[in-house]
Amino acid sequence: MGVLDGKRGLVVGIANDHSYAYAIADTLVREGAECLFTHLPGERMKRRCRKAITQLGIEDPWLQSMDASSDDDLDRVFAAVGDDFERMDFLVHSIAFADKDWLKEGVFAGTPREAFKQALDISAYTYMAMANRVAPLMTEGGAMIAMSYYGAEKAVPGYNVMGVAKSALESVTRYLAADLGPKGIRVNSISGGPLRTMSALAVGGFSRILDVVEQRAPLRRNVTGGDVGGAAAFLLSHLGAGVTGQTVYVDCGYSAVGL
Repeated sequence: MGVLDGKRGLVVGIANDHSYAYAIADTLVREGAECLFTHLPGERMKRRCRKAITQLGIEDPWLQSMDASSDDDLDRVFAAVGDDFERMDFLVHSIAFADKDWLKEGVFAGTPREAFKQALDISAYTYMAMANRVAPLMTEGGAMIAMSYYGAEKAVPGYNVMGVAKSALESVTRYLAADLGPKGIRVNSISGGPLRTMSALAVGGFSRILDVVEQRAPLRRNVTGGDVGGAAAFLLSHLGAGVTGQTVYVDCGYSAVGL
């Protein structure tokens, strides 16, 4: 038996099979969960997402297009979830965005207002927006996770406005936990170490970050998607029943050391 047998939830953020969202879904499915999915708008994104999902062994997935920056689209998708399923148990929020032109060293101070607002909207506000819509479907309690990074706590070269957005995301996590806890819903974030994904490669100097982590992390390696998938399964299952409002570091110990 898997620790998530009989549980159903929505995974938001799979673009291909090299993302944290994919690694998390892979673990959740192996632990017995029924996963529903969304993809970015457009036929090309739908094909890429569906291809990745089929690699999870799911031939006919529940899959909806969703523009997370649109309240109307969020309403449509979560209404569809409610129409098709009587209960939801978990939510995986694994989306973020910042204009790559402002993810370079030495440009943070010049970040335009619109780029700042967009980063916080997609990377942090959408966790609140999805939580608000899925909570009424968690009639027997539930759990949510979002993906953060150490750049929320410390200034990481090139991470810039995304670091500010991740700080907001971690604060959102705490306030959602306080708000939804009386309903039996737990809310956490996972601060995963750097993983070579399409979005991560937009950060200036990303390869150097990987090298530094491998040299200095206590485990002397970079994190894998499977590492984060395992932590996600723990937090979304009964094994994490007493954990809420937390940012859990899964980064091979890098955040725990100084020099």
